[in-house]
Amino acid sequence: MARAFDSWRALSLSLYMVLTGYAVLVGIPVVSAAWVGKLGFTEAQVGQLAAADLGGLSLGAVLCAWVLPKVNRRHVVLGAAALAVGANLACMATQDFGPVLALRATAGVASGAYTAIAVAALGATSRPERTYAWVLFAFALAQALELSLLPMLSMNGIYLALALGFAGALPFFHWMPSHAEPQPDSQAAHPALPKWVPWLVMAAVLFSYVNIGTYWTYIELAAQDAALPSGWIRGVLIGASAASLLGCLVSTTLSRRLGLGRAIRWTLAAQAAVVLLLVGGLQTGRFLASVSAFSALWMLSDIFQLSGIARIDASGRLAALIPGAQGLGQILGPSSAAALLGSGAGYRGVFALAAAASGVALALHLFLHWTRAADRALATDDLS
Repeated sequence: MARAFDSWRALSLSLYMVLTGYAVLVGIPVVSAAWVGKLGFTEAQVGQLAAADLGGLSLGAVLCAWVLPKVNRRHVVLGAAALAVGANLACMATQDFGPVLALRATAGVASGAYTAIAVAALGATSRPERTYAWVLFAFALAQALELSLLPMLSMNGIYLALALGFAGALPFFHWMPSHAEPQPDSQAAHPALPKWVPWLVMAAVLFSYVNIGTYWTYIELAAQDAALPSGWIRGVLIGASAASLLGCLVSTTLSRRLGLGRAIRWTLAAQAAVVLLLVGGLQTGRFLASVSAFSALWMLSDIFQLSGIARIDASGRLAALIPGAQGLGQILGPSSAAALLGSGAGYRGVFALAAAASGVALALHLFLHWTRAADRALATDDLS
């Protein structure tokens, strides 16, 4: 049965909000390099800035999920977008690390609330699995565009672009349904499902994003440190977006053949492997293979894990916490990587950390498989 969140207005606005809300996450290699090259911040400071920005995303999403049943979603969209615009514009007025750190945290909190509303709206559609697959297809296209355009801008130009992205939602905030429609309880849909299962799946998303945050924050800086040609690095990062699109396109086939649970496990295992490839050193061939495979696997792991949450929690209530888990992973990953760099572990240590985080996410899903706690929810249905 069609729902208010299935309307083209709600879907269009939610899609736009997801793409702009995750803009820093997608563009973090370019933003990180700009913080070093244009503002002179150290690599350790870059880790702190990334953690503040993306950690704020987590905090904003958690706060939003907590109050979501009690608030008008349109008011959240309006307030969060306005705050994100103000924080990004204020960053243009200072180049001092302390104020920039505080402003990035503020922008992150606003972005988290804004993105949580969008993700929850997508999870409340009548077919959330198909919706997430199409959203991540658009996400991959936006990634290519962002990695192409942001390097051409000054640091202030990057801040302005982020501000304009959030401002674009302001005239259309009324397209968002004000409140959720009544949904069937997830435990009724899966009566044998233990209550801890959704939280364990959410923890796997968190560790998956420790891997993603660590890898994506430092991959360009690591390649520069290895003296790879700068133009070639940027070309590989942009070209890897094609691999992201491939990941979206093959997700239905893989889930149909493997089943969703097995597809999640194989994807996380492969993700750990392509990150471990760089622990042996960054040569051009390894960099190309790792970045291309990682981009495809990032899309696959997102589609499969978000679809798993949609199946486990049919009400969509947990969907608002997804940016929180992703953002918390983005705190832990870059912060831990910054500490490793500060201790002299180098980029090999950074990539070992990223691979280990993906291994933890895999272990959590293996535990689910061995206990058969979510076999009915993570069945063999495809994502079409």
